Amino acid sequence: LNTGTQKIITVEDPVEYQLPGVTQVQVNSAIGLTFASGLRSIVRQDPDIILIGEIRDQETADIASESALTGHLVFSTLHTNDAAGAVSRLIDMGVEPYLISASLLAVQAQRLVRRICPHCAAEHPLQEEEALALNLSRNALTVIKRGNGCENCGGTGYRGRIGLYELMPFTPAIRRLVNSGADVDAIREQAVNEGMITLRQDALEKLKLGITTPEEVIRVTSARH
Repeated sequence: LNTGTQKIITVEDPVEYQLPGVTQVQVNSAIGLTFASGLRSIVRQDPDIILIGEIRDQETADIASESALTGHLVFSTLHTNDAAGAVSRLIDMGVEPYLISASLLAVQAQRLVRRICPHCAAEHPLQEEEALALNLSRNALTVIKRGNGCENCGGTGYRGRIGLYELMPFTPAIRRLVNSGADVDAIREQAVNEGMITLRQDALEKLKLGITTPEEVIRVTSARH
């Protein structure tokens, strides 16, 4: 997005990385510079792209939605369990469903799981209780990998992390559900029916590839997410 032709402005708390070609504003509540007040000022500067570090209240959410509806590309973050949960989170903040359905293009949920240490990774049989916890058939997956622990990973069996991702585009069907006041489960079900890969599904794929362990999949995801 940062091609040099787009006017990009961010409001962050704090500014963690300096980004060339991007105007970055840091929240400072001591002088009244909040996400909401910073965003109001940014919109008046006619940016092409706006990044809001986090949506924490209705005022910020409303301004972000209205900015998106007036031709700005807006990125932000929310604390939710999964992609569909962003809808209920915004509604709980007081944002009207019609604003959510009209302004959102997509929601991406992400989590981190620990990677198996490549220096001590070894094959192990998938235990029956693990298969049950993961809702997997023993025939579907019989062998998994674990790190046995070595000096490279401090004996933990893990080294580094990898992301799990769940992308929910706002399709016409999803927009209709949001407008009608459908609950999170109905929205999630529709997204899955349209091909969304859930956090759990992404985690299971990384389990099958020998990247992470059953314990990490169970710790970070649930059967619904």
